[in-house]
Amino acid sequence: MVAGLALRDTLWHVRRDRRYLLAIVALVVGVAGLYLILHVTQNRIFPNVWALGINVGDLTEAEAAAALQREWDGTVRIRLTDEDRAWDVTPSEFGLRLDAVATAQQARTAGLGGMPFGWNVTPVVSVDELTAQTLLLNMSESVKIVPFNAGYTWQDEQIVGVPGSAGRYMDVAGTMEALKAAVTDVADKRQFALTMTPAMPDVADPSPYLAAARALGTRTFLIRGYDPFTNEQLAWMADPATVTDWLEAGTESLTLREEPFARYLNDQSAQLAAQNSLRFLEPTDAIEKMRTAIAAGQSEVTLRVRYRSGTHEVVRGDTGYSIAREAGVPFYLVQRANPARDWEVPIYAGETVNVPSPDLVLPLDPVPSKRIVVDLETQQLWAFENGQLVFNWLISSGMDRAPTSPGVYQIISHAEEATGGSIEMCGDTTCGTWEMYWFMGIYETVPGLVNGFHGAVLLPGGTYMGNGTVGRPFTYGCVMSQNDQAEQLYYWAEEGTVVEIVSREYPPLSQLALSAVQSVNSPAAQVMAGANA
Repeated sequence: MVAGLALRDTLWHVRRDRRYLLAIVALVVGVAGLYLILHVTQNRIFPNVWALGINVGDLTEAEAAAALQREWDGTVRIRLTDEDRAWDVTPSEFGLRLDAVATAQQARTAGLGGMPFGWNVTPVVSVDELTAQTLLLNMSESVKIVPFNAGYTWQDEQIVGVPGSAGRYMDVAGTMEALKAAVTDVADKRQFALTMTPAMPDVADPSPYLAAARALGTRTFLIRGYDPFTNEQLAWMADPATVTDWLEAGTESLTLREEPFARYLNDQSAQLAAQNSLRFLEPTDAIEKMRTAIAAGQSEVTLRVRYRSGTHEVVRGDTGYSIAREAGVPFYLVQRANPARDWEVPIYAGETVNVPSPDLVLPLDPVPSKRIVVDLETQQLWAFENGQLVFNWLISSGMDRAPTSPGVYQIISHAEEATGGSIEMCGDTTCGTWEMYWFMGIYETVPGLVNGFHGAVLLPGGTYMGNGTVGRPFTYGCVMSQNDQAEQLYYWAEEGTVVEIVSREYPPLSQLALSAVQSVNSPAAQVMAGANA
């Protein structure tokens, strides 16, 4: 009430005495002037000035710079977009560097521009091109949309075609140019559109292979897994709906859509790893075999089970050679797997030695139906076809100073006649060589020097190694049979046939080998029996 009366009284005097009005104006101007003087003398930014979405008015330049840097480091995110997709990154991840001091200085030069509606200051920002490019390159794989080649799906209880659709890939160079041209605007708006390049599908029309897709997609697909080391046969059945998802129209035939099949393959590898952590299915090989089967209209394929490399913890008495024999690989592969190890220096208990994948000695696709077993302890050989015994006879393997390496190998070459030699046959001026008949290579003892199966060996002096007999170790690492038996084996065993050589250090892995060596009460079989007890 009192305030209202005072206001009416003041207004009455202002209307009748201009001195009151001039005094009020002078007061307002004085207060405003004082306010301006204080902002100028204290280096403060004038009111209602904004940068990075925060009000820096009334702050000193130093205070504003600190506030802007905190906002930039803690809150600001840059949204990278591609149509309806978005990814948020921090400015530092995107290579954007804020000059907070320069931004605060620009805010101060705005003066009274913020009165009364506000003034927005564009931040002063630069780009670290290397950081930005690294982020974009790392993102390029995840942001791409792969073109979709024509495929097939089930609809109303029948398989129908699905037309192909375009994809797109990030143009990293174009994106970098766009960023450099608009870096300030990007920082201010906190958004940046990636530069994308469209990619058309190879095949858009599914109709040419619709009949083939219906023929294959309505059948259950049998995928066999073969472990050449254990001779284990695995089987997975893919139902018609799953198979149809794998089908894609190719440029020349029906083919495999890799992404869904790769997911299926990963699931099967996980099952294998649950039984043995070293086992897996190799994607590239499996995809190629599936593609070949689909193109041929086949609903069955055999995939090879493979093994990762492992490690061996040394125990007392171990040597590099003994580790190699227990692992079933030639010693030079153990050397390669441990390049920093000086094998002239004794290994010690507790040391960890890398053991290479045994797949290194099986370079060819294995033949699942055939298997040769050699027992170094009893000097015998067995050959099996479809699980049935075909051959069984005595052999001669390597003597102690040139032993045959146990392990699972395969036939890698054929030669009706081959030559060999040993430093033991070298004279003062020349080294003699011998001739081997019906030679089949099975593994390299060192690169370029192959051990294998063979028959009679004609020595330089005209006599035969072992006088043509077999049954005890006297070769230089090969497995020798009687000449007529070696010829039988030569024509029976194609390249890729698996060879399992067992010994006291390397007991049988397959049931076939175990049954064979048990039939003669081999020491290798006794080792396996003890392990299974």
